[in-house]
Amino acid sequence: MKLDSMPITLTQCGKTFRGTRVLEPLDLTIGAGETVVLLGPSGCGKTTTLRLIAGLETPDAGGQVRFGDDDVTALPIERRKVGMVFQNYALFPNLNVRGNIGYGLKIARVSADAARERVDELLAMMRLEAHADKPISQLSGGQRQRVALARALAPRPRVLLLDEPLTALDARLRDALRGEMNTLLRELGVTTVYVTHDQAEAMELGDRVVVMSAGRIEQIGTPREIYYRPASRAVAQFVGTLNRIAGQWRDGVLVTAGGTLAPQSAPSHGPAELFFRPEDATLADPAHAPLRGVIEQSTFLGERTRLTIGGAAPDALFIDVAGRIELARGTAVGIAIAPEALIALA
Repeated sequence: MKLDSMPITLTQCGKTFRGTRVLEPLDLTIGAGETVVLLGPSGCGKTTTLRLIAGLETPDAGGQVRFGDDDVTALPIERRKVGMVFQNYALFPNLNVRGNIGYGLKIARVSADAARERVDELLAMMRLEAHADKPISQLSGGQRQRVALARALAPRPRVLLLDEPLTALDARLRDALRGEMNTLLRELGVTTVYVTHDQAEAMELGDRVVVMSAGRIEQIGTPREIYYRPASRAVAQFVGTLNRIAGQWRDGVLVTAGGTLAPQSAPSHGPAELFFRPEDATLADPAHAPLRGVIEQSTFLGERTRLTIGGAAPDALFIDVAGRIELARGTAVGIAIAPEALIALA
């Protein structure tokens, strides 16, 4: 079931509440059928941005929101044809599953036969047929989430907006539903804006990720671009674990406490430091490795073991290795990092 998709354009959209600027004027274009994830810590402006798209907030003077060729800046949410799923789902406890899913169709005065057909279609899509006549109170957290999503999709929205819809679920269920939602969004092809502070959700669901901090967009890119080529310290430190190696530059080589590192190209300005992800380093013979250190801690995490290594750099380094490797505290180790895995940040 493909839905009509609609591009979204935000131009100089800022927001001020009671004299306090909570969102700096931003520009953002979302392609038709694209899933864009707004990622960042609490208070970064991601939910405010979503509410501007929804029509629940109006941008400061000069800001504009467009759906395709339509300027919807002044339109309220009920006239924008958006589907929205909130963090708490906001389901109606006095209605059963079928009634919740069909509520928007009833408000839109869709005929009874057409509404029944549409609700049946969504019940099947969400695998809720066996629960159609149950009250909301008898559903699990995952089932409620699917009801909320079905209700948002029922009126065939031009845009689907999701505000941290998996936050209230336990970790195992969240992981399972994230995969289901990813598949569903690809099948629907609806333009989707998804708000989260969870990096795993952003990486799995987003065609592109918009990383936000302190009311500003820090970087827009594919999940791989955001993870491996962060544009700023704010992005690098928020997305995943990042190791910092500080030292001094000598002829394009970074000299640090435990050895040297040669990046593909040394930055022409900024601090003498490089960064890398824990999984991008490998253990090597300390006699020949470019960096040398000592195991300070070994934490078994199941499929991997995280080593804390001291002495290789001013800061302790975290290295991820295969889960079966066991190394005692105090063991001398070498560290090798591919030049292309080294990240320089201004």
